[in-house]
Amino acid sequence: MEKIYKNCQSCGMPMKKDPQGGGTNADGSKSTMYCSFCYQNGAFTAPDITVGEMQKLCQGKLKEMKFPGFVAWFLTRGIPRLERWRK
Repeated sequence: MEKIYKNCQSCGMPMKKDPQGGGTNADGSKSTMYCSFCYQNGAFTAPDITVGEMQKLCQGKLKEMKFPGFVAWFLTRGIPRLERWRK
């Protein structure tokens, strides 16, 4: 059985915050690992992004949502430990 993740394993966003309820696999099924912003049709939406770029992107999104800079940094510092970046 596929493991259900609480957070996207690419950007760290809580899966329950994803308006689409998760990304999509190549067969059209819902991904339980990645959100719809990171993963569509079985592929990453930004395949060449680095972990550092992903952290900056997510910090920017959090700041747009009025999170203070320190909180944005704190919420994104675990991104390098997510499944996508563990190779």
